[in-house]
Amino acid sequence: MRFQRPKGTADILPEQVGEWQLLEKTARELFERYQVREIRTPIFEHYEVISRSVGDTTDIVSKEMYDFYDKGDRHITLRPEGTAPVGRAFIENKLFGPEHGKPFKTFYMGPMFRYERPQSGRMRQFHQIGVECFGSRNPATDVEGMAMAMAFFRALGVTHIRLVINSLGSKEDRAAYRQALLDYLTPRYDDLSAYSQTRFEKNPLRVLDSKESQDQQIVAEAPSILDYLGEEAAAHFQEVQSLLQYLGIDYEIDHRMVRGLDYYNDTIFEIMSDAPGFGGTLTTICAGGRYDHLVEELGGPATPGFGFALGMERALITMKAEGVELPHANRLDMYVVGIGEATSAETLKLVEALRAAGFSAERDYLHRKPKAQFKMANRLQAEYVLTLGETELSEGRVNIKQMASGNEQSVPLKDVYNDISALLNQLTH
Repeated sequence: MRFQRPKGTADILPEQVGEWQLLEKTARELFERYQVREIRTPIFEHYEVISRSVGDTTDIVSKEMYDFYDKGDRHITLRPEGTAPVGRAFIENKLFGPEHGKPFKTFYMGPMFRYERPQSGRMRQFHQIGVECFGSRNPATDVEGMAMAMAFFRALGVTHIRLVINSLGSKEDRAAYRQALLDYLTPRYDDLSAYSQTRFEKNPLRVLDSKESQDQQIVAEAPSILDYLGEEAAAHFQEVQSLLQYLGIDYEIDHRMVRGLDYYNDTIFEIMSDAPGFGGTLTTICAGGRYDHLVEELGGPATPGFGFALGMERALITMKAEGVELPHANRLDMYVVGIGEATSAETLKLVEALRAAGFSAERDYLHRKPKAQFKMANRLQAEYVLTLGETELSEGRVNIKQMASGNEQSVPLKDVYNDISALLNQLTH
């Protein structure tokens, strides 16, 4: 029997890993400039951590979680998103203490799990990069988070992006709007899709997020949540807009955008791409917002928060849609060709010395003929090829060829061992 990977998962092969490392490296370098430090939480969490944070009526909790009872009869789930686990860690490790500073800014990257229909950029095991900031209600925190997310994509070479924002207001604002939305949708209930009808009572705001054309026609005339913002929420949202304008960051307001998680309040945002490779389709590539009650909901002290997350698979698809050149397998510094069985021990010693000197180096282990070894050096895109035959071995010399220029020279073996960097410098100047 031949086994295949589970549905909705992918093997990230060695020649693809460089693309993923580029995302990770870009994120780490950018976040360091923002003084955002990395956190790593367990891949599985208590079910209640997610259900209490994200919301029982969300698709994540109701349909998509990989949850199970372990041998101790504990209800466990593979993490479907990163914010709730980071919130739990923030409380458990008392990261709200004065010694950690305020606001506390952290980022994560790693696999998440949701049981849903696999499609392009949406897998059952997928990978996210996310940033969370705890302890600040300042609208400048919202703007900094959005600016950071935009800067990440620009650092990757992604330029066809739009920032779309909205406000969900306070809990009270949201409750008032929920009732207004119910009043609007009730006489139109029979015209809603089955998807929206199931969400009508428990979470009518999700109807605004529906992708069904019949629902979109209905919600086009629905009341705007911005008309139900209280004085404080309206002032917060206005300050967010003023700061974005002051920084010269273009944005659009979409009053129908609600996001799919219950813990959001006030500012929410999405970054969308209209890259040429998407064929005119507007695609969400990053999203986030403010969650001022999450920490308290999980049993911690009242602590405001703001964060965002992006899918790494989706980021790579976006880069390809924009025609950004992605890195491939690492080029090889040096390949050592050994000719004759007598050279085997010396070529092994030579590649080890080159690696110890900081170079990537490889040699043949399959007793290939010289011609096949040279072909392998070309396939691996070796910058230099060192050739050691039995004659060179007896003379204590080795041939070095710079592949790009074709320059070749015979040099003493001891010089390679003593200072290969200085030797290469002499050969190239």
